[in-house]
Amino acid sequence: MKPIFEKPSLYSFSLPALKENLKAAGFKPFVADQLFSWIYVKFEVDMENWTNIPKKLKEYINESFDTSLPKIIWEGLSKDGTRKFLVGFRDGKTVETVMIPAKNNRKTICVSSQVGCAIGCTFCHTGTMGLSRHLEAGEIIGQFLAISKFIKKAEGEEARLSNLVYMGQGEPLHNFENVKSATEILLEPKGLGLSQRKVTLSTSGLVPQIEKLTEFPPINWAISLHAAHNEIRSELMPINKAYDLDRLLSAIKKIPLKAHRHITYEYLLIDQYNDRKEDIDALVDLLPKKVSKVNLIPFNEYPESSFKRPSVSRITWFKNQLEDNGITCTIRTQKGDDILAACGQLKSEMEKKLNLWES
Repeated sequence: MKPIFEKPSLYSFSLPALKENLKAAGFKPFVADQLFSWIYVKFEVDMENWTNIPKKLKEYINESFDTSLPKIIWEGLSKDGTRKFLVGFRDGKTVETVMIPAKNNRKTICVSSQVGCAIGCTFCHTGTMGLSRHLEAGEIIGQFLAISKFIKKAEGEEARLSNLVYMGQGEPLHNFENVKSATEILLEPKGLGLSQRKVTLSTSGLVPQIEKLTEFPPINWAISLHAAHNEIRSELMPINKAYDLDRLLSAIKKIPLKAHRHITYEYLLIDQYNDRKEDIDALVDLLPKKVSKVNLIPFNEYPESSFKRPSVSRITWFKNQLEDNGITCTIRTQKGDDILAACGQLKSEMEKKLNLWES
């Protein structure tokens, strides 16, 4: 893949890759461990503060890599504590990144993997943008670092991001190699050290890429299913016309799962559309019960959408029906909808208000 920028981001390098680069440049490989400690343990990206890093190495890093973080152009705070960020990159492109608070002081960051998205799901606000470009691994990691530094300043040095989900703008598996590299950096024990169980990737169902997940770190997998009938799913997700439910489920069965792991099937509940008894019956027939969990996502309404959110009683009925048929089921709590930060609502609307939009 052709690089976007003249200088690669330092944050695009895994620890082994950085050691190899430094060794080729005449430095001892162990200094890569020290760099990872400064950047990913201490969250210190200013080279002037790297007290145990030799001047010659700092000069090499300055000449060879870009060490800037994405800029937080705008930040919005929801009434429920969710924060949405408009994040800008070196070429002026922007994405939205979301930080979601949870119990026990846990914080989940929802990162974007592309500027826009090519999948074109009809229910998704982001899908109306089209695809501008992939994000590099360093731009994905940069979102984590920039938001980490923000919340430490806003909430205290002890504040930290505990979980990461690839559920922001873009289809992560469409950007397979960069997302894979970013995930390896996230999991690196000498760096950020996130647990495999704390990282989740959600895909719309790119079957050829799903079949390559044996090459990917064993994190949590979520499938944007949203319908158990091909006709309805194709209306919601054009990708289903290329990779229908039979092909999708066949590929999913090949994903290597660790013990006690499940595949999460995300199911967007739309009023009077895919919330019927026949939809429940089709889901029960489609999903292997022992390794499946359904996460119901009541539709998050946004301007220009014709879809509506089901009633609370309808949502509860749908969940109970699935559970009565032996399928583990949860309802995703709505977070950040008042600032368009909820699932399916990301679109960088704030760009327009800040006169940053490029058609």
